[in-house]
Amino acid sequence: MTTSFVSPRLLMIGGGAVGKLAEVLGQFGLSRPLVVTDPWMVSSGTVEKALAPLRAAGLSPSVFSETVPDPTDTVIEAGVAAMKAGDYDCLVGFGGGSPMDTAKAMAILGAAPAGARMRDFKVPAQANRAALPVICIPTTAGTGSEATRFTVITDTERDEKMLIAGLGALPLAAVVDFELTFSVPPRTTADTGIDSLTHALEAFVSKRANDEADEYALRAMRLIAPNLRTVYREPSNAIARAAMMKGATLAGIAFSNSSVALVHGMSRPIGAHFHVPHGLSNAMLLPAVTEFSLNAALPRYAEAARAMGVATSAEGDQSAAAKLLQELRDLNRDLAVPTPAAYGIDPSKWDGLLETMAAQALASGSPANNPAVPDAGEIVALYRRAWNG
Repeated sequence: MTTSFVSPRLLMIGGGAVGKLAEVLGQFGLSRPLVVTDPWMVSSGTVEKALAPLRAAGLSPSVFSETVPDPTDTVIEAGVAAMKAGDYDCLVGFGGGSPMDTAKAMAILGAAPAGARMRDFKVPAQANRAALPVICIPTTAGTGSEATRFTVITDTERDEKMLIAGLGALPLAAVVDFELTFSVPPRTTADTGIDSLTHALEAFVSKRANDEADEYALRAMRLIAPNLRTVYREPSNAIARAAMMKGATLAGIAFSNSSVALVHGMSRPIGAHFHVPHGLSNAMLLPAVTEFSLNAALPRYAEAARAMGVATSAEGDQSAAAKLLQELRDLNRDLAVPTPAAYGIDPSKWDGLLETMAAQALASGSPANNPAVPDAGEIVALYRRAWNG
């Protein structure tokens, strides 16, 4: 049996790494970057942490900053127009998951024939071509997008978050600098942290798990689980921030080479219809989905509990898995994760969209990777279970 394994050609990891961005581009002979970011990164001056080293090296970077929290197909089209209007040889995605996903989608759509739309690349299609190489610089410890062959884009006409997968979405390089996360507020720290933990856990229990991805998933859980509460409570803790940033990237590599599963499949429709941040919607679902899935992969969940440090090697699988489930519930409590009801979602709209969301979750393909594969009715029941936590 052979395993296909992908990752960026270069990972530069460590405090101050963003200062070496020009060096990274130079290694690949690149010198005309378009930096893709969001309005806050520009207004706050944070994007200067990427632009300054480029200018110091004699480069003249341009900026596209029209990205939105849940990247849309219309924003991608605007980005492609900006990309084609200039003489660029690479894209630099700078920010959280949204700017990085936007840059990756721009590269994919930019390589497509005239008239193509982002929905043409929705899974099961393979988006293997890119117009320009992408270098990613995450400013949160969560999405792992800097290391994956995925991007998630919202179809504005259909109100659907589309999973897009292929080598065209795989960054050429990633610059992973934990110092960029010091100013991230506690809510975002918590949400992106649980997102990265979910990536690692789902990669490990997925039906598409493999030995190579397992190594990254386990290491990611060992880094994330002991440090997530710390970075939430102590934002300036450099040791914990560094562990979270590395863990998020390792978790990204893990699920890029296995897959995510039911949590992500159910989470995307919540984000599309109710504009709940992705990591937060994952957190809302994680305990209920884990409880549903537990007995279908008990040894795997037990091993995850041991990696996270919530169970010992001497404990049996049933006890370890039960402790994992309790830890996920406790984590949501400690990180003040609201239920969908407490978040303020309209209950009548929630109930009215349950079947649509279940259908969209199934269509994404992610639930098929889950240890226990649900039907639409079971997904609806899980949404109802998660409503009040």
